[in-house]
Amino acid sequence: MIFRDIGTVFWRDWIVLKRRLAKFIFSRMVAPLLYLTAFGWGLGRNVQLASGSYLDFIVPGIMALNSMNIGFHSIIPVHAERVYHKSLEEYLLSPISSEAFLIGKILGAVLKSLISSVIIILCAEIFGANIFLSIKLFLVLILNSIIFAEIGFYAAMKLSSYEEMAQVNTYILLPMSFMCGTFFATATLPTAVKFFVECLPLTHASQILRNLTSGGDILLDSLLILLAYATAGFFLSLNALKNCQDD
Repeated sequence: MIFRDIGTVFWRDWIVLKRRLAKFIFSRMVAPLLYLTAFGWGLGRNVQLASGSYLDFIVPGIMALNSMNIGFHSIIPVHAERVYHKSLEEYLLSPISSEAFLIGKILGAVLKSLISSVIIILCAEIFGANIFLSIKLFLVLILNSIIFAEIGFYAAMKLSSYEEMAQVNTYILLPMSFMCGTFFATATLPTAVKFFVECLPLTHASQILRNLTSGGDILLDSLLILLAYATAGFFLSLNALKNCQDD
């Protein structure tokens, strides 16, 4: 029963995405192309790394950054449904369980993240990046997008305006975008800042992806941290959704 309910929620999001798929694909190409041009061809020409080119270094960071942004922003419509359109109440009154609704929405965000990740990989290949692809790489991308979809869902259940949702992006996502090892190694940061940054999920997603794309294996410590974030995020989001039902 729960799998059918999850499929129902996911299918609704897929139908919406399918109608806008071409626009979604082209819009997802803009940011990666800008990053690859500015940092890969521009700045990257003047940066030499012992492990390879700077382009090879930043592609995994861009992939992690992208899965974070897509995972989070894919859930924003749930906030509008709850606060402005009041259509979330239709789900809450339906026989679909809270768990099924949450998982279905997260899977919708994961699908968008994977499509966008494939676009980045294709763009990186065009730019001449050398990246090793594997199933593990895509599993880490899925896990990272799940974490930030859960953060987005929790915020959607707790915050009461678009302005507050925008503040999550300003005060949480934007600093992580530049500080969590996406464009430079966290080892260069001051000790106190480094300690804080290495507690954040995007840092560990970037580190794992960078290791995998260079032909290495999954970093177990980082993987365990990401799994802890995903587990905590699921139960916090589920609790927030159930509180909305009680209200």
